[in-house]
Amino acid sequence: MFLTPAHGGTAQCALLGISAPIERLSLTKTFEQLGLPATLLAGLEKAGFATPTKIQAEAIPPQMAGRDILGIAQTGSGKTAAFGLPILSELMKMQGKARPMSARALILVPTRELAVQIDEALRSFAGSMRLSTVLVLGGMSRHAQVQKLARGVDICIATPGRLMDLVDDKKLWLNETRFLVLDEADRMLDMGFIGPVKAIAAKIGSHRRTALFSATMAPEVAKLAEGLLKDPVRVEASPPATTVAVIDQRVILSGSKAKRGELNTLLADPALEKVIVFSRTKHGADRVAKNLAIDGHEAAAIHGNKSQNARQAALKGFANGNVRILVATDIAARGIDVPGITHVINYELPDDPENYVHRIGRTGRNGASGSAITLVDGTERGKLRDVERLIRRTLPTSGTLPGGEAASITAPTAQPRHKPKTGKPRWNKGQKEAGKARRGNGDGAPPRADNRPPRGPKTEGRPQRDSRPQREGRPQRDSRPARGNRRAVATA
Repeated sequence: MFLTPAHGGTAQCALLGISAPIERLSLTKTFEQLGLPATLLAGLEKAGFATPTKIQAEAIPPQMAGRDILGIAQTGSGKTAAFGLPILSELMKMQGKARPMSARALILVPTRELAVQIDEALRSFAGSMRLSTVLVLGGMSRHAQVQKLARGVDICIATPGRLMDLVDDKKLWLNETRFLVLDEADRMLDMGFIGPVKAIAAKIGSHRRTALFSATMAPEVAKLAEGLLKDPVRVEASPPATTVAVIDQRVILSGSKAKRGELNTLLADPALEKVIVFSRTKHGADRVAKNLAIDGHEAAAIHGNKSQNARQAALKGFANGNVRILVATDIAARGIDVPGITHVINYELPDDPENYVHRIGRTGRNGASGSAITLVDGTERGKLRDVERLIRRTLPTSGTLPGGEAASITAPTAQPRHKPKTGKPRWNKGQKEAGKARRGNGDGAPPRADNRPPRGPKTEGRPQRDSRPQREGRPQRDSRPARGNRRAVATA
């Protein structure tokens, strides 16, 4: 069952509906009270982490005590430190090096960008600690990854697809792995990784300590957690599908063709120092980035069609301030952890309203303020209502729509779904029988009952075969000579 740290009372088991007493965990104000080693404390101080967030204060103590953890936390709540610091603390207690072709800890993530950022964060937390890590990701050199794994590593950060390839090729053995983390589990399930995740967990075995973090608690995530976690402690930084309170959200109504001009108007404000513009599709992201460059803005695009080097170069330029605007798709929404993002602009609303929460979570991180602006045309009003229903808020709206798009919103049924057909109408069987009943038999007689006897064979007016007249000039079959005597008859 899942136990939720709180201040007394009982907790409801999320899957089985069983009430159980919960553990009393007092929220701490400093990392020292969490029992972390001095080396990690020095690394946190150097990295600028002064006080733990809510998810860190609730998730670290149970893991330090050897418990499995189920964390429900929104993006930007500090989940990386929540599962990374307990692992680093345990690795410092281990003697020697990791065995060849093995990893002591395994962290599974859905995207390459998220893996890179977790690797950078763990290295900053470790400080002077000797730590060996490897990124096992698609789109990067497989040979380099195999070489690092051959020496053995402390932490392997991987996407499920590439990791399963190396495991199947016997380039990595998971029987030495002691810590398993599933970050952004809901996103991994959406991408179809549930099969590889279960296979990887089965190869590690039951001797592991597991942590599962997710932004939402869908039924699929709950079912996966039930199969992977053993008596976990459930921690929840905020209710699922909620947005950070410090983010200012607003909507601008604009025609689809006027969005480009509206975006340029927004970017003319110097307060938009570091901006992410989200597009729904890869081609749309390239088009927006191209238009921004034409309009005189420094912009870079990042999406799944870009190579890993191109994506990392775009992220690095955006983080360093060389690029002011980063245009991205939803696939990268949870893998962008760049400090100081002031604004998020939704050039197009996502198809899944939950992706809106992950998009705007790129700003307002770690207690900072941020702003999210959404451009909505006439075709996206339904998606906007889905977003407002999900976050349980009505977003302030400004601007107007062109007359044509506004009419399409107020009267969506004005256009027929299918092109009307002309000509003779088609009748189904019931309509045909009803028409016959109304018309009768055509000779003034009343319509016949449905139980009329079956019609016999129609022979009137048609001669029988035996009575048919033979054509003139052609003898009867019996009077024709046999095949062998035809020549004699002809010569006679």
